[in-house]
Amino acid sequence: MAICSARNGKVVFSSWLINKSNNKKSANFWRAASSSSIPKIDGNKDKSTGEEERRLSAVIDSVNDRKLPPELRGQRNFVRSETDIINVVEQRIWHSMEEGQFENLPGKGKPLNLSTDSHADPAEDTLYRILSKNGCAPEWVELNKEITHQISEWRLALKKAWMSKCNGDYSTWIEGSEILQVQLHDINNKVFRYNLIVPFGRQMFGLKWEKELDRVKE
Repeated sequence: MAICSARNGKVVFSSWLINKSNNKKSANFWRAASSSSIPKIDGNKDKSTGEEERRLSAVIDSVNDRKLPPELRGQRNFVRSETDIINVVEQRIWHSMEEGQFENLPGKGKPLNLSTDSHADPAEDTLYRILSKNGCAPEWVELNKEITHQISEWRLALKKAWMSKCNGDYSTWIEGSEILQVQLHDINNKVFRYNLIVPFGRQMFGLKWEKELDRVKE
């Protein structure tokens, strides 16, 4: 390959050197970029991470193990459900009863004092006692009575409308079912409000038209 050129009487050897230098820099750049894009696997780092995870898992297992009754500690793999724990608790209760540990408890033979609830929030407990003394009940108690009564009457009306259908009076059934579905919607709205204000664990389910029809057909 010609290195020099006599164009216009000048030697362009220096231009060739510049191009060669640029090509070398470009090759170095792409080599560095490609090598940096490939992550390096650090075996020591993976080992240390695995060791930390094993230690953390051992700590969690130890904490969970101490939550179990002494009879079940060290046997977490054999505890399949809460039933196993409940069985241990019941065995302890029976053993205590057989040993007479419940014979001389304070207040034995006396009526329970239900005027206060040690497990309830003090503010709510005070409010409930004030309501009880004045012959009133919390809103959710009154709403529960209202919903229960309304559901009972609604189911009787549904049964009556269904009987009219069975007797061939379809016009009465169509008219009655439309009214009943509006009432069902109203009941479910009250159930929704009840579930928002009632203490945890006392929620109730709303009504479903299809399930209520299956109930009547039975």
